[in-house]
Amino acid sequence: MNLALFDFDGTITFGDTWTPFMRMAVRPSRRLAARVLLAPPYIAYRLGVVDVGRVREMAARIGFSGAAASGIRDVGRRYASETLPRLIRPEAAERLEWHRARGDEIVVVSASLDVYLGPWCTERGLSYICTTLEERDGRLTGRCLGGDCSAKEKVHRIRARYRLTDYDSIYAYGDTADDQPMLSIADKKYYRWWEIAGRN
Repeated sequence: MNLALFDFDGTITFGDTWTPFMRMAVRPSRRLAARVLLAPPYIAYRLGVVDVGRVREMAARIGFSGAAASGIRDVGRRYASETLPRLIRPEAAERLEWHRARGDEIVVVSASLDVYLGPWCTERGLSYICTTLEERDGRLTGRCLGGDCSAKEKVHRIRARYRLTDYDSIYAYGDTADDQPMLSIADKKYYRWWEIAGRN
């Protein structure tokens, strides 16, 4: 059996799904506060001083701290069922089915939030590893369990769940520099749907 690892945003989808979801799920007053509070770290990110994962974690803290978990999860399920299907790349859908027909283990590995990626993957029978919002007593804390699931953290979580030597071959699909660590553990790797050199 092979293991197929797929990034989500920009690889399975045509672009970013995180930002549109935040606009849908976060109250307007908090979105306004976020514009002010996130301006300095966003500038630092654009200058290469702060990684985008830190900015996403800060945005989650501002947007979701104290929010009712059930309400955000409801929005996530609607987003997964109504919005995400329109954003799926045909080549991604075909490749997912190709792996499924071969009996491969398919895992979506993404910085996307569990509240919408989880329902999307579950409906399709796909495993997933992603950024998970922390919940306590029915409220979101604003923290992300284990931090933002991007770059090297993707590989850390993959290795924690799967023993890579159990698989005949490992396939990986990504579209940004943040996906390079995941691509580096693959025998067959695809960057923006072009196959590149095998395992480093």
